[in-house]
Amino acid sequence: MRMIVHVLEQHKGEDITVLDLRELTYVTDFFVICSGRSEVHVDALAEELEFELKKNGIFAWGVEGKRGGRWILLDYGSVVVHIFTPEGRMFFDLERIWNQAKRVEI
Repeated sequence: MRMIVHVLEQHKGEDITVLDLRELTYVTDFFVICSGRSEVHVDALAEELEFELKKNGIFAWGVEGKRGGRWILLDYGSVVVHIFTPEGRMFFDLERIWNQAKRVEI
C-alpha cells in the first residue's frame, strides 16, 4: 500500500486518502482514494501506477473506467485504488459512503 501511495504522490495525485475496511466488508481490506486534476491526469495516474507496480511483480486483478472518465478503479485484491476527477470524487463520495472506515496515516 505504501508503494501505491508513493507512486500517486510522485505523479501529483491529490488528496490521497486510505480507508481501512477490514472490519466493514470482506470484499477488500483497503481503499486508496486519490484525485487527479483532469481526466487526462486521472488516466496518467492510473497508467503510472499500473506500470510501477508491474515492475515489482504486482498485477491488477481488474481495471475499470479507463479511456477518459471521471473514475478509474484498479483492483489489487486486498487494496482497491480509486482515482477520480474532482467532480467524480464529489459525485461518488466514497468517503461518505464508507464513513465508518478508519483512516490510515501513510
